[in-house]
Amino acid sequence: MELSDEIVINAPTDRVYAALNDPEILRLCIPGCEELIKHSDTELEAKVVLKVGPVKARFNGDVQLITEGAPHKFSLTGQGNGGAAGYAKGGADVTLTADGNKTILRYEAKANIGGKLAQLGSRLIQSTAKKLAAKFFQTFADQVSGEITH
Repeated sequence: MELSDEIVINAPTDRVYAALNDPEILRLCIPGCEELIKHSDTELEAKVVLKVGPVKARFNGDVQLITEGAPHKFSLTGQGNGGAAGYAKGGADVTLTADGNKTILRYEAKANIGGKLAQLGSRLIQSTAKKLAAKFFQTFADQVSGEITH
């Protein structure tokens, strides 16, 4: 499965990049995220509860950040295990482009899934992934631009 999109964030690039490295902001933005632990500048651990069609599962996952090219470009890879529901693994390339006082965030992501999740059908998985990504980035944009207060 592949996803790509872009969003304009009403904040300068350095603030957007800093927020992408802030585990508390990410925890607030990731749909279903119960816990996000930063083990180092490049390693995170997450616990996320997701419902995809009839399958609801708690995923435990690890994410590695590849920060070469930061703050304007970076990548991440990760994998998560949802027990009987299955697993997901993948990665994303993110670019941040300054546009005056705003930032254009573009991403291209690829993911592979297995287990019960893989049996649900690619259209359901693709539409759910798009909705989750859209929700994450809209919440992230609102957080970074200061439109939501904690």
